[in-house]
Amino acid sequence: MVVPLIVGIDGSESSLDAVDWAADEALRHEVPLHILHAAAADHEAPGIVAAASERARRSASAVRLSSEVLHEDAAPALVGSGRNAFALVLGFRGLGDLAGMLLGSVSLAVAAHADCPVIVVRGGVEHRHGRFGRVVVGVEDGEGSGTAVDFACREAHVRRCRLVAVHAWSVPAGNPGPPGRLSGYALRALDRAPAQVLADALRDSTQRYQDVQVSSEVVHGPARQALLEAASEADLLVVGARRRHGHVGLQLGLVNHAVLHHAPCPVAVVPQI
Repeated sequence: MVVPLIVGIDGSESSLDAVDWAADEALRHEVPLHILHAAAADHEAPGIVAAASERARRSASAVRLSSEVLHEDAAPALVGSGRNAFALVLGFRGLGDLAGMLLGSVSLAVAAHADCPVIVVRGGVEHRHGRFGRVVVGVEDGEGSGTAVDFACREAHVRRCRLVAVHAWSVPAGNPGPPGRLSGYALRALDRAPAQVLADALRDSTQRYQDVQVSSEVVHGPARQALLEAASEADLLVVGARRRHGHVGLQLGLVNHAVLHHAPCPVAVVPQI
């Protein structure tokens, strides 16, 4: 059985943009699309689902489509459904969120707890509809990026576009050399040279997706700034999230929070396996 791509809706314009994006994504990956509306009590749910289903059919008529209404709180319902999903797709702000919020509370909660990739659909039309031909993935030192890199390579493969892998690094504390340059002491303080971090993270995935053109960018500076700048000309930004030992959910961290709140394009949060 092929697991579906699930899109969560609440009737907001943001969730309808997510339906458009999810329909295109399901078509690219040849998976079913499941529209899910979850709310503890909502008498308008059947109409909301019908409108979203019609929108999905207009966007991608060939996609196998199903829908469901769950009378539960949205965040736990979506997280539960995500245990058997290709991915979860959400709008960046829902009906119940304060107008000044940059990211809806449901979207943030789901991104922090889901077992599958969560895509928060942000940005204008040019970013949501593949006009840049670039998928950007953030690579960190350690084991947190492997699944995210594989996800990003697969996205670039099905989109037939370029993958841009970005690794940002900072001079270790106590580096005695000039600003922006690494002394021998600082080089020894780094576990691996920044370029090697990227090469190691990309090796296995790029061997699986040999048709994908890959660009590597090593940036000296804050990861948040580097990823947001790279995302300015991207169709999708992919970041990884580590498991929190002894806690339920993922370690989103400050960088992931920043891109979820401020990225100009859709953001995929991919849990580490």
